[in-house]
Amino acid sequence: MLIAASLSALVLLSLLAVVAGGREITHRLVHAGCAAASLGLLIGGLTHLGTGPGGSPSIVLPLGLPWMAAHFRLDNLSALFMVVVDLAAVAASVYGIGYCRHLPEVRRVTPFFPLFLFGMNAVLLADDAFMFLVAWEFMSLASWLMVLADHKSAENRHAGMVYLVMAAFGTFCLLTSFGLMAGAGGAYTFTAMRQAELAAVPAFLVVLTAVLGAGSKAGLVPLHVWLPLAHPAAPSHVSALMSGVMTKVALYGLIRILFDLHGEVPWEWGAALMVIGGVSAVLGVLYALFQDDLKRLLAYSTVENVGVAVIGLGLGIAFKDAGEPALAALALVGGLYHIVNHSIFKTLLFFAAGAVISATGERRLSGLGGLLNRMPWTGTAALVGAGAISALPPLNGFVSEWLILQALFKGPGLPHWAMKFGVPVVGAMLALAGALAATCFVRAYGIVFLGRPRSLAAARADLHPTPASMRWTMAVLALLCILLGAIPVTVTDALSAVVQPMTGLHFAVSADLGWPWLSPVSSTRGSYSGTMLVMVGAVLFAVAVVLAHGLGTRGVRRADAWDCGHREDIPETQYTGQSFSQPLRRVFGTSIFLARETVEMPEPGERSPARLSVRMIDPVWVWLYDPISRAINFIADRVNRMQFLTVRGYLLMMFSTLVFMLLVVAWRQQP
Repeated sequence: MLIAASLSALVLLSLLAVVAGGREITHRLVHAGCAAASLGLLIGGLTHLGTGPGGSPSIVLPLGLPWMAAHFRLDNLSALFMVVVDLAAVAASVYGIGYCRHLPEVRRVTPFFPLFLFGMNAVLLADDAFMFLVAWEFMSLASWLMVLADHKSAENRHAGMVYLVMAAFGTFCLLTSFGLMAGAGGAYTFTAMRQAELAAVPAFLVVLTAVLGAGSKAGLVPLHVWLPLAHPAAPSHVSALMSGVMTKVALYGLIRILFDLHGEVPWEWGAALMVIGGVSAVLGVLYALFQDDLKRLLAYSTVENVGVAVIGLGLGIAFKDAGEPALAALALVGGLYHIVNHSIFKTLLFFAAGAVISATGERRLSGLGGLLNRMPWTGTAALVGAGAISALPPLNGFVSEWLILQALFKGPGLPHWAMKFGVPVVGAMLALAGALAATCFVRAYGIVFLGRPRSLAAARADLHPTPASMRWTMAVLALLCILLGAIPVTVTDALSAVVQPMTGLHFAVSADLGWPWLSPVSSTRGSYSGTMLVMVGAVLFAVAVVLAHGLGTRGVRRADAWDCGHREDIPETQYTGQSFSQPLRRVFGTSIFLARETVEMPEPGERSPARLSVRMIDPVWVWLYDPISRAINFIADRVNRMQFLTVRGYLLMMFSTLVFMLLVVAWRQQP
């Protein structure tokens, strides 16, 4: 009842936003109502999580088409993702109360925000293909409309067009996948699909279309091109949900098909997912490392983290096919743990970016700097988020990547020669992605929050204080990053109950040394205690504070640093984001990203400065989408000529079509 009431409330809130108009009180009430409804859904998901592998009975409602009833069901997998979605939704709704106060296009955001939350939750509850796809489209169209909130910007209109095309492609692929599983009988319920037996070719196509459909929404390379366009265009609290949880709903769809509806997936698909995940992780973080736009940087890092999670899912498929349920459970727990973690720290980082943009009006790293003193709440929360996404202990991002690495270390024991050689390569890619992620966020945090302001807007950021609703949501998410890193055993035990129906084994990752320690394989191969690290860190921090302030003989005195009489340099002489990443850009950029550096030197005698400009192109556009676009335009141009045929031309076309159809009928009637 709580879940149904919360979903109904989201629909009513959307209607309220339309009827009540664009008054500020309306936006506050709608976002507060979304927070309450999402809290109800969060409680419903937490209550159901771990209650048993069977899940709740399917509920049938007379919705949808007359001959298609709507089926809804909640099991451990959907309950986990409901917790992921609605935890971020509560935070985004509270954050939006303060953030939307000065948002010019808020009237074009508020009506669709509740529908976006409704669509994501309905996808998780759907127990048949029809309702799954309807909810999927609710989610896609509501987010698309919020991306186009500032529709006067040509850049935003382009982002909306690309997003709409990729969303339509993903829906078509998922429709094909469900259609193949339904078979000729048209059994559209998930219960019937689980019992269906597929031949080799349809089974292959089911997995292929599921990977393409879910991968396009999740942002896997090369289907990631909409993320860096759409996420910066949307308001920050919407970007946080799109990047932090909508991509996870896509991974839920992939897991639901591969591990539940389809049945047994061969190890070759596990290997393919590992390669796709590894490539996405490395390329995604490289993309992020070279960005000057703060929100675009975060969008590209989502590609990396989705790739990390998919590595765990692919490895779980390989271990399951090899008859290693314990290692399959380890890999899946690591992948699901990273899904949970990424939803938290990526939401936090987008909130921090939104606070920075609200205070400065600036998204470019080259126009920021020195914000830690002016925005201490935001700077501290962003520091925790940057450490978590960089997989630094004792924060939550470290635990999930460490679990996936522990599973990868056992990969060479798989019986297939391709996995014996491929798993170490994927492990190296994961390690490289982790190192590059740390570099990326050292660069981003240092340029944005440290040093001196690079623009007048950054210098005056303290004149625009961050509202309390925004500060407290960032603080809560930062504490969750620490908490999920401090008590990983509690999280892994809950995730083990989720993966048990997939692997047939409830894997206790803390069996060797007891509760505080995480021993995924054995205590002799590697153990980790986030609790101990947090306790030791707290003690060391307290000692440092006492030594710095308690034992000092003099009070703190602030003065300018001695500069040997040298005149103070202007802020432009500081390191910039481009200069920080220049070595890596010259190593990877010219070969992978088609980077080109242009130096504009002044004429002799002129006193104007030299200018360096860097142009980078996503190679996926050049190698994949541009040829597809040219081919479509070529075909459309040829088809367009059919409008200008003569009467004889139209008669010839009709006669040819008739002959072709008769030949098809004759061929089908052959014994």
